[in-house]
Amino acid sequence: MIFDQLLGLWDQMGFQYLNWQILVMWCVVGVLLYLAVKKEFEPLLLVPIAFGALLANIPSRGLTNKAAEEVFAPTSGQVVYAFASEGQQVTLEGGIKKHRPEFIRSTMDQAELQQVLDTMPGLLYIVRPDKDPNPGEDGSIPTFEVQYKVSDTVTAPLVLRSGDYFVWSEGNGLVAQMEFKGGEHVVRGAEMIRMGKDAEGGLYDFFYKGIAFEIFPPLIFLGVGALTDFGPLIANPITLLLGGAAQLGVFVTFLGAVLLGFTAQQAAAIGIIGGADGPTSIFLSNKLAPELLAPIAVAAYSYMALVPVIQPPIMRLCTTKAERKIRMKKLREVSKLEKLVFAIVVCILCILVVPDAAALIAMLMFGNFLRECGVTERLVKASQNEIINIVTIFLGSSVGITMTGDRFLKPETLGILCLGVIAFGVATAGGVLTAKFFNLFLKNKINPLIGSAGVSAVPMAARVSQVEGQKADPRNYLLMHAMGPNVAGVIGTAIAAGFFIATLGH
Repeated sequence: MIFDQLLGLWDQMGFQYLNWQILVMWCVVGVLLYLAVKKEFEPLLLVPIAFGALLANIPSRGLTNKAAEEVFAPTSGQVVYAFASEGQQVTLEGGIKKHRPEFIRSTMDQAELQQVLDTMPGLLYIVRPDKDPNPGEDGSIPTFEVQYKVSDTVTAPLVLRSGDYFVWSEGNGLVAQMEFKGGEHVVRGAEMIRMGKDAEGGLYDFFYKGIAFEIFPPLIFLGVGALTDFGPLIANPITLLLGGAAQLGVFVTFLGAVLLGFTAQQAAAIGIIGGADGPTSIFLSNKLAPELLAPIAVAAYSYMALVPVIQPPIMRLCTTKAERKIRMKKLREVSKLEKLVFAIVVCILCILVVPDAAALIAMLMFGNFLRECGVTERLVKASQNEIINIVTIFLGSSVGITMTGDRFLKPETLGILCLGVIAFGVATAGGVLTAKFFNLFLKNKINPLIGSAGVSAVPMAARVSQVEGQKADPRNYLLMHAMGPNVAGVIGTAIAAGFFIATLGH
């Protein structure tokens, strides 16, 4: 009797679920906490991320379990075929794990399409967009007839075309509710299917909704806008181009990731690490490559913290001592009206040019308008303190909660970390070399060191420019000059993210 009670007690404990992956992740958590606490590398985010990762790798109940999963339409268009039925058990095997968990857009030839269909037993829907983005060279849409395995003994012909979306569940589960049938029209974002029982999830299932529903990153941008002075950028508009030049790291890394075998969506999410903007990295990863959210977020924030380590050698390599000694003229005083008009105009123009960046740009400029208008002091203080601090806790720990061993301990994680370093290096060099190019034509020379501040690690990158400038000339003050490209980098990275979403996410 006592033995049975002890055995029952053991069954209620979590020790039996420990494995090598969990133990390795505990070591990873230890490294992150060491960097955050001992080295003070971006502690405000690395501590929540590390603690969230610790919780994700402790067997528990009521903390990380998911509620019923909802699958949403990836595009507006026609439901070509509905494969699932209510009560059906969905299983994910084989080739499906190589693709995006929610959906992929078919740009494959007939043989590749057939291979994917043969290894996708969890397929739920095929949706055909209203506007197909993949016409052939002659302007026509490539169409294929493939065989879909309805059961072990029955196959059916299926006509697909380039640009169709394959939609499936993120994990194994029971189909609880089907919302659409074949032939019906669906609007992007509409709930198509509900997986599993209508049970409530754990604590972090609710916290994570702030990322899944794209709430946390824009709120961080609200705080960034309230904390940032756009005056240096307005006073010296050419620094806007330096912030844009630093986005070179984003697009070079995007191409490199594609060459290494990542999908275009994954490559875009990895490339944005080069912008040195953690919230934007999370925002874009959630939209294009949610399966890579954890390593991308960890890489983005880790390298943001390592800006004082990564950037200086590249800055010195790309400049001469004489260039580092260049003194720039004092910036003119920017009026309150200029700052207010700037916030409004940039908000309108950026959203019109890249509508998919609206959430980030709008909140950034809203926060800045609150700062500069002079009549919303309580709102400014809340944005600068309570709101951004609370959101940072939830954002960081929600990212960490995705860092389970089976997701994080993959070869592609190491690839993402390596590509992240390349992204930072190219972004830094791009800004510095662009400033040197401008000096060929400018009467009032730019100190090329401020070009490195084009990455949007505000204000850390600007401080690095100041420190490196004073090493060459102790009386040289570059901080305010460097803030111009620094805040331009924030805008540039958000626009780059919007561009990727517009071209790869619909």
